[in-house]
Amino acid sequence: ESTPFYHIINRCVRRAYLCGEDNLTGKSYEHRRCWIVDKVKALSAIFCIDVCAYAVMNNHYHLVLKIDTNKAKSLSNREVISRWCKVTKGHDVATKYMNRETLIEGERLLLDGLLAEWNERLSSISWFMRCLNEEIARRANREDGCKGAFWEGRFKSQALLDEQALLACMMYVDLNPIRAGITNTLQASDYTSIQERINQLNTPNKDTKAHHEPESKPEPELTSSERHKPLAQFDGATHLATQSGIPFHFSDYLQLIDWTGRAIRSDKKGFIDSSRPKLLDELGISSNAWVTSAKEFRRQYSGISGRWDAMCDFKKQHHCGQWCKGKASSDALHPSP
Repeated sequence: ESTPFYHIINRCVRRAYLCGEDNLTGKSYEHRRCWIVDKVKALSAIFCIDVCAYAVMNNHYHLVLKIDTNKAKSLSNREVISRWCKVTKGHDVATKYMNRETLIEGERLLLDGLLAEWNERLSSISWFMRCLNEEIARRANREDGCKGAFWEGRFKSQALLDEQALLACMMYVDLNPIRAGITNTLQASDYTSIQERINQLNTPNKDTKAHHEPESKPEPELTSSERHKPLAQFDGATHLATQSGIPFHFSDYLQLIDWTGRAIRSDKKGFIDSSRPKLLDELGISSNAWVTSAKEFRRQYSGISGRWDAMCDFKKQHHCGQWCKGKASSDALHPSP
């Protein structure tokens, strides 16, 4: 009820290069990054959760997710069962209902409870992440012929309470490869949502993929038999509480991320172009504060990002303690009029 937007981070066990190129052994796990992107897209089509941004790195990944509460409320009973049975085996009572068989009173009561539970789970980021991480871990362990943990622990999340927090976080996620020095351009930022969006701009009439396909043929369980949901759309600068997608124009976002990427390039330390992007002027954010946010967003806050008073209220409302991290960073992104 506080916000539909969340930033998710998950790391491989021991932060090893289990999703990329291991320079020590020379073994490549690069194809596993494709697994993660494909599974995220497939689960997004099942759950009432949209993907705003993603970046899959060598040993961790970032997601910016939006819970579509309106979609969850509009699902029919049959849609709830159909969606949930794509990630679990469901229940015999649900199967009888789908086959239009007559249910006795006890079965109807059981079905009502299951429907309420499954509907809630279909808009739960915790269940979304559970389905994602368990599948990738099992597949990687099967490929390696081993057992044990693949992820270092439960995912970490940050609640994004307003437009500034959402914009800063998406920028932080999309610029991960540039900030890490892996590449200098957005077009070459493999396994990121910004590369996928740019590719779609360049080939609007084709079903393009954001990432490079691995040389080996992907297993059909993750790619061929599951429908992939497109990324959440930019639907203009409407207010966060009333819009249905990302509350910015994509042209403005693209201008801002191009400007920010040039500012944080490792070969141009301290460089800031004199021409400020439109979004920074509209939000009143200083250039230096924005570049700092693009570099350090994850470390600037703990589990919440937004206007300072909203962060404090969130902590009290959800009984997360009284202390908040990131007042100076929040004030920089939310300057007083």
